[in-house]
Amino acid sequence: MNPISSRRRFLLGALSGAGALVLSGCDKLASTAWFQKTLGAGESLTHFAQRWAIPRKAMAQEFSDADLSPQFRSNGTAVPRNAQYQALAMGGFAAYRLEVNGLVERPASLSLADLRALPSRTQITRHDCVEGWSAIGKWKGAKLAALLDIVQPKAAARYVVFHCADPMENDGTSPYYESIDFEDAYHPQTILAYELNDKSLPVPNGAPVRLRVERQLGYKHAKYLMRIELVESFANIAGGKGGYWEDQGYQWYAGI
Repeated sequence: MNPISSRRRFLLGALSGAGALVLSGCDKLASTAWFQKTLGAGESLTHFAQRWAIPRKAMAQEFSDADLSPQFRSNGTAVPRNAQYQALAMGGFAAYRLEVNGLVERPASLSLADLRALPSRTQITRHDCVEGWSAIGKWKGAKLAALLDIVQPKAAARYVVFHCADPMENDGTSPYYESIDFEDAYHPQTILAYELNDKSLPVPNGAPVRLRVERQLGYKHAKYLMRIELVESFANIAGGKGGYWEDQGYQWYAGI
């Protein structure tokens, strides 16, 4: 039997068993510190198992132009309620800068023209939303690996954090953020997309730049990117879980 298939079967069986265990529990158990700690350990095991089951450089499935969805709907925010962002959009993002800082040797501030000048990749992939819908789109963007080569991560850096323009609360607070590890950051399909279906990225889909990390679910694909920060841990960022939805209880590693 193919060893990768065997690993995947093992992983699916393990996850099914874990799911049954959780469903058979009760609210009182779920609220205990022990149970929350166990769930955290389970997520780490899921992350490890997925990495073990799937080759490090495994590619997400790619499609042809004939497979493109008639419409690529907006996931999450459609128009950020952010005055700074709206001013940039009104100016056609001519004044846009993507800041890159944190644990890097050479902090950078890049315009859209700078990003377009980086080595790029075009890919037709399926976006899988945690809400249950999918769509196939054609993305073009700068390779995140190429950007990291420019800023030169320091030895202590472990994660790449994406800070976004869209506030998640009605009072304009809690800006969206996400993060990935270096394995996904350097994956060839991980790009900073500035085009969708051969046109500049529309605002509802994350203009002017969004993350595409094709081996993970849609909430990991941060939109409206304003700053990229390299960090050693998430301890001092928002809720400390590595992403807005993760702070609400979603898994940090959302592999598909």
